[in-house]
Amino acid sequence: MMMLTTLMTAVAVLALLYVMMGVKIVRQGYRYTIEHFGRFVRVAEPGFNYVTPFFYRVGRRINMMEQVLEIPGQEIITKDNAMVAVDGVVFFQVLDAAKAAYEVYDLYSAITALSTTNLRTVMGSLDLDETLSKRDEINTKLLSVVDQATESWGVKITRVELRDIRPPQDIVNAMTRQMKAEREKRAVILEAEGMRQSAILKAEGEKQSAILSAEGGREAAFREAEARERAAQAEASATKAVSDAIEQGSGQAINYFIAQKYVEAVAEFARSPNAKTILFPIEATQLIGTLGGIGELAREALGSSLPRPPAPPAPKTAPTVPKSQG
Repeated sequence: MMMLTTLMTAVAVLALLYVMMGVKIVRQGYRYTIEHFGRFVRVAEPGFNYVTPFFYRVGRRINMMEQVLEIPGQEIITKDNAMVAVDGVVFFQVLDAAKAAYEVYDLYSAITALSTTNLRTVMGSLDLDETLSKRDEINTKLLSVVDQATESWGVKITRVELRDIRPPQDIVNAMTRQMKAEREKRAVILEAEGMRQSAILKAEGEKQSAILSAEGGREAAFREAEARERAAQAEASATKAVSDAIEQGSGQAINYFIAQKYVEAVAEFARSPNAKTILFPIEATQLIGTLGGIGELAREALGSSLPRPPAPPAPKTAPTVPKSQG
């Protein structure tokens, strides 16, 4: 009886161990391939899975999360025979666990080798300047080529990024000198353009100034001509008034006219810079009589209400009037 109990206990323990051996817990983000005597039968999803021991086993554990793989640094000869050192990274994700497990022997080595060879092909078709300035274009081309090649492996290439492009030091120095010369060229062009704009603005200002000056001279000439016209009209009116007075038999009008011209002539003599002394060769009584004629003319024009001034005594010699200095 004791022997039977012991045997049953051993069988129960063996059965429990057998069941426990078949329990497989798949973590989230992974897939397990299940094989039956070496032949793939199914993919174990995340969670609890039971695999019959000895008849079935777990073949491959596939990471289904997006992963990053480094492209090792390498030297590439560009289209214009320049040597550059390049490295980068590849982001990929397994979409089909069975294909990733059984369509390629070593998935990571295969993606690395494929990225390296296609990187040489893409960059070898470009010049040095294009490799330095067209990183996005290189990334896009490399992504398209590698993704198409890995489609049969159940892998999706999500991104390819060039991390560093290092040209030789002598090329770097030449590019530095070229960049400096280009900047100096742009500076000279900008300075010349500024001087050109300054000259244009200055010429435009001078043009506007000349136009305004001409407009001012034209206006001044117009005003001067208008003033001369008015003076001539006034002179003509005065002359006509004197002529009318003479025709009416008034002798004082001609005296007024002669006295006005006489005074103007004396003023011109006084303004002469050469004469220091002015002599009146005409008797002073004639000038005084002329001035008296002016008074008579004024009384005739304004009426007889004005009193007559007394006649001054007539001098017997011509007076001498010294010119004021200054």
